[in-house]
Amino acid sequence: QFSPRARVRHRAAAAMSSALMKFINSPTGPKTTHFWGPVANWGFVLAGLEQTTKPEHMISGPMTGALTVYSGLFMRFAWRVQPRNYILLACHTANGSVQGYNFARWFQWNRTQEAVTAAEAGK
Repeated sequence: QFSPRARVRHRAAAAMSSALMKFINSPTGPKTTHFWGPVANWGFVLAGLEQTTKPEHMISGPMTGALTVYSGLFMRFAWRVQPRNYILLACHTANGSVQGYNFARWFQWNRTQEAVTAAEAGK
């Protein structure tokens, strides 16, 4: 005979096991590309975070802008695809934010450089 506490623990473990198996076998679980594609895309977020520590002149404005647009488009895709892919949505929301921040840094630096160049040409 199990004690009441042991029964509760057993039921909780069974429920967790059931939930885990449900996730593993779901249409967006780790047996599908709906899972591994977004996991791989987190590399873009990590690369963007790494760029936040670099000086602005080392940021590629056109590439960062393209990644911002790319993430915006894929956020919509992740929301519209069936089954809805929340992992992909989270990934591209994070990437859009990081890339947008880096693009703003680069854009501000680029404008400053243009002003400096114009001032030097006017001397």
